[in-house]
Amino acid sequence: MKFSSQIKPISYLKAHAAEIVRSLPEQGQPLVITQNGEAKAVIQDIASYEQTQETLALLKILALGNRQIDEGKVQPAGEAIQRLRERAGNS
Repeated sequence: MKFSSQIKPISYLKAHAAEIVRSLPEQGQPLVITQNGEAKAVIQDIASYEQTQETLALLKILALGNRQIDEGKVQPAGEAIQRLRERAGNS
């Protein structure tokens, strides 16, 4: 993803806020806002933000699973299913 065309100074944001908000979903890319020549904020449409959050959540789950495998905290699927069936039968 190239951000070079999506970098704008904060003065541009102030002058074109409504236009920026309208165009974000169409562009599908975040807008980087600079202040005094330094990147300070990122603006993106809500659908892209939600997708990013879902992706991060899935990556965290995968990382947790990998860590549990590395720590040996696993058991064969058949054993896990059998335990669940036993619990369900006792309830």
